[in-house]
Amino acid sequence: MDAIDRPTFASDASRRIYEYVERHGTVERHKLRDVVSLPTEEFQDRLEELKTDGYLEEDGGTLRIALEFGAIEKHDLGEFTVTVRPARQQDFDGLIETIRDVTAEETYVVAETIAEQLLYDDTVSRHNAVESRVFFVATVDGDVVGWTHLDLHQVDPVREVAQQTVGVRKAYRGHGIGSTLLQRGIEWAEANGYRKVYNSVPVVNDGALEFLTAHGWNTEAIRKDHYTIDDEYVDEVMMAYEV
Repeated sequence: MDAIDRPTFASDASRRIYEYVERHGTVERHKLRDVVSLPTEEFQDRLEELKTDGYLEEDGGTLRIALEFGAIEKHDLGEFTVTVRPARQQDFDGLIETIRDVTAEETYVVAETIAEQLLYDDTVSRHNAVESRVFFVATVDGDVVGWTHLDLHQVDPVREVAQQTVGVRKAYRGHGIGSTLLQRGIEWAEANGYRKVYNSVPVVNDGALEFLTAHGWNTEAIRKDHYTIDDEYVDEVMMAYEV
């Protein structure tokens, strides 16, 4: 299944199963069977169809939306090996901790908002008729040390543009991890038909602005006094990259 396509269903029962998992992010198999109120054999058949078609995945009895975003990459950086891969639900806590680690020392309003949205949804992946999101993570010895994220709007007028964020824990910077993550997100956007990725950064976040500029991003606009940070009005720099 293409990651941004809406699935098609062979039956109303399959649709109900999928949409319940979609709304709740993750759900235990036995609870789902009770909610959809299907005979055991039909429930098992419809569920197996959805898994075979690549719409759902199951891990230890827990079901979630299955979105395949690409292969696992390993990079030997001498001191350690970093793995860059699609994020999984198991990465949830590490992803939140990493985003908060980055935003605690840098003014990164969009990333802070993403963390709060993750906590609200209680799931890494989200895919519905209005919007979806994609996460890639960088891990070292299984621990999340960086991320890139794309917010994907499904409404036609903005369907070809995506919002991208990226961040790396301070202890792991200077090894090209942020650049690798940024490029991974851009490559995914290009492969899935997006023409532009964008981000909005407070003008006081020099590190983020320098990083994006060095990777070919351009300033499209500045919104005056858009943020209030430490009781002061701060401009927002709106940056974009043409895929």
